[in-house]
Amino acid sequence: MNEIDTEILKGIANQLRIHSIAATTAAGSGHPTSCCSAADVVAALFFGHMRYDPKNPHYYNNDRFILSKGHAAPLLYAAWAETGRFPAEELLTLRRLDSELEGHPTPRLPFVDVATGSLGQGLAVGVGMALCARLDNLDYRTYVLMGDGECAEGAVWEAASLAGINQLNNLVAIVDVNRLGQSQETAFGHNLATYKKRFEAFGWRTEEIDGHDMDEIVEVLAAVGLGNQPLVILAKTLKGAGISFIQDKEGWHGKPLSKDEATRAIAELQPTAKSGLGQAISAPAQLPAPKNDAPASYPPINYKLGDSVATREAFGAALLRIGEVDPRIVGLDGDTKNSTYSEKFFKKFPNRFVECFIAEQNMVGVATGYSTRGKVPFASTFACFFSRAYDQIRVAGISMANVKLVGSHVGVSIGEDGASQMGLEDIAMMRAIAGSVVLYPSDAVCAEKLMDQMASHKGIAFLRTSRPKMPVIYNNDEQFPVGGAKVLRQGDKATVVAAGVTLYEALKAADALKNDGIGITVIDAYSIKPLGKDVILSAARATNNTVVTVEDHYAEGGLGDAVAGELSVEGVKVHKLAVRELPHSGKPEELLAKYGIDSAAIVRTVKALG
Repeated sequence: MNEIDTEILKGIANQLRIHSIAATTAAGSGHPTSCCSAADVVAALFFGHMRYDPKNPHYYNNDRFILSKGHAAPLLYAAWAETGRFPAEELLTLRRLDSELEGHPTPRLPFVDVATGSLGQGLAVGVGMALCARLDNLDYRTYVLMGDGECAEGAVWEAASLAGINQLNNLVAIVDVNRLGQSQETAFGHNLATYKKRFEAFGWRTEEIDGHDMDEIVEVLAAVGLGNQPLVILAKTLKGAGISFIQDKEGWHGKPLSKDEATRAIAELQPTAKSGLGQAISAPAQLPAPKNDAPASYPPINYKLGDSVATREAFGAALLRIGEVDPRIVGLDGDTKNSTYSEKFFKKFPNRFVECFIAEQNMVGVATGYSTRGKVPFASTFACFFSRAYDQIRVAGISMANVKLVGSHVGVSIGEDGASQMGLEDIAMMRAIAGSVVLYPSDAVCAEKLMDQMASHKGIAFLRTSRPKMPVIYNNDEQFPVGGAKVLRQGDKATVVAAGVTLYEALKAADALKNDGIGITVIDAYSIKPLGKDVILSAARATNNTVVTVEDHYAEGGLGDAVAGELSVEGVKVHKLAVRELPHSGKPEELLAKYGIDSAAIVRTVKALG
């Protein structure tokens, strides 16, 4: 560790304040006061404590820093500029279309691991990074700078709980307790004792400091890693610290200073400001690199035609199969592993599996954290429960995270458990995520092959698995490229597009209609996003542009809308069969019939179109 001069760090903190003020004033928007409250802590971390290579932000054993209070982005950018990463003049391009210095951080920047700014999410990502350091036998620490306002988010406490359970003493949270929220004082103001009690209840070691006393900050940071608990540093700060005329005053959140005000503020700070350029930064330890290389291929599968296997079972088998040869694979579950079948992987590789308990928001955040460190995390639970983690999934998309989500127990076909357990919105949810891939296998072979595709694909992907056992209909050597579709029957009356359990209903309907002298084309749309448009359009052209979709999902945003969205511009009319009312408990076959998505409903629809 390098010798620390707190006077220099105080000067760097003021330089960071100056940059934050100048950048937000130039932009005409931003959060300079939120930057100023945390400037001393950030200066101490970046220029006096953290071990990292500023020329190589992605180095595998660098200490990691997450700005969970992402609205203080100018402060983060200023710190990296002062390391020499890029010219300080570029800070004045903040928030411009031609600048990568966006209003909130995104991984478009090489020194940003995840997008932040949707508050309350950074700590979960930090938990994933800290767990990954332990898995990879690396000694980097993860620092998460949070705002006091975001501690109202339940997701913070989900993450705090898991960190405490796993005794992550390589994780450090710093809460910038500046008292003032966006519209009023926070719930607890400067009452650090309340935050202290809450974190301690989750198994954390706590330290209370004056967030503007550099000697105190440095002293506490010197003791990180002691004991076996995660550490939270509760820093009492003042919003707008260092600017006499706005410090600790309400009404300044998200408000840049005018040019005259900025000139006045900078004049107050300039006399003691110091550049961080040339300041010695501690280097990370040179430890063996983690094994994050993908295998050349995955082992083959071995199913027999007609075998009765649920796609959720096939997911579990595939996770174990690919995990045996791919060290990047990590499993996570929300206490449903005996239903999603991820327990197959857990039993073989417990050190590469995280039981996140019933805390789905945190599970997705932890998975995102793993993905930033080169792992390929598969997070599984019932599809309906991903809805409570939707903001984390949305931000994972913005982060361009390599996260894989697997939702089981979808649709009315789960049967007697009832509507609260039925994933009926998940396709719509996942299709809307930036850069997402949405896959829906019908049999075990397809499910396993799509798992291979997901592991190899870079980016967020969702696999929809079903509860009922279904017969294997594909040969083991069948290929399922992302963006493809399969034609299983051919006829000239209509094209029926299905996926999952409804594919079997479509095949039954094809057999029934054939007995009446009516031929239909049946397509397995296993890839919903991207959709196998060319295959479906070609079939539609051969069936007089008559297309019927059938799905175990609500009518809004699912398979039908995906097909209609692609084909409507081609002049094709799509007739959607989907669940259109609040479902009830019952046997799967009863529910498919009641909600008009079984073979009989398909037969009626095709005949009516004739």
